[in-house]
Amino acid sequence: SKEVVRLSKKKDRTGEENINKFGSKMIIKEYRGANDLDIYFPEYNWISEHNAYNNFKKGLVKCPYEPNVFERGYIGDGIYKSRINGKLIKSYSEWHDMFDRCYNSEFHKRHPSYKDCDVANIWFNYQRFGDWFSKNYYEVPGETMHLDKDILYKGNKIYSPEKCIFVPNKINTLFIKCDRSRGDLPIGVYYDKDRNKYTARYKINKIRKFIGRYDNPEDAFYVYKLHKEKL
Repeated sequence: SKEVVRLSKKKDRTGEENINKFGSKMIIKEYRGANDLDIYFPEYNWISEHNAYNNFKKGLVKCPYEPNVFERGYIGDGIYKSRINGKLIKSYSEWHDMFDRCYNSEFHKRHPSYKDCDVANIWFNYQRFGDWFSKNYYEVPGETMHLDKDILYKGNKIYSPEKCIFVPNKINTLFIKCDRSRGDLPIGVYYDKDRNKYTARYKINKIRKFIGRYDNPEDAFYVYKLHKEKL
C-alpha cells in the first residue's frame, strides 16, 4: 500500500551529529520522525527529548548545563525556571546579578571592591541556588533585600550557601566601607579640617547620620563602633 511505501522511505537519522549555537556537540540518539527526535549532549551526558530535526540542523537545541552566564553559570535541569509568563523571577535575577558583580569588568570599574570576588562552584548551577533561595529569602516591609556575602564572615570574597544571607538594605549599608572618601582613617571616621576634629558618622538608606566630633580618630571610631553595634 501507499502507507507501507511511505514508511519504508522514512530516513533513520540516528547517530547524526551537529554543533549547536553554544558550541556543544549534539548526537541524534533516537529518531522517530522529523518532529520527534531525542538529542544527546555527550559533554554533559544529558538528553533533550522530542525535538524537531529542523532545530537540530540549525543548532537551536540547547542543553541546560551549558555555561552561558559569564562562561560559568548554567540553568541546570530542575524545577527552578528563569522566567514565568515571560517575566524574570526574583531568584534568577539575584543569581544572575551575583555573577555580574563577580565577573563583569564594566561593573568592576564602578565597584572595584568586587574585582576579586567569586561564586562557589555549587552555585554555578542555578538549580542549587534556587533551592537555597527558596529556603533563605524573606522580605521586610518597606525594604529592598540584598544578598550579602561578608556580614557573617568578615572579609569573605566567595558567594556560597554557607556564608551568604539576605539582609535589608538598611542593614547592608551599615557595613559599606567607603574607603575613597575617608582615606586611611578607620571606618566611620572622617577628618573635619575646618574644625580640626574627627567626625563619627554613618549612612543608612542613603542618609548620613551624624554622631559627634572628637579630638582623635580612635575616640571617634570607638563611639562609631558602639553606635553601629546598637543598630
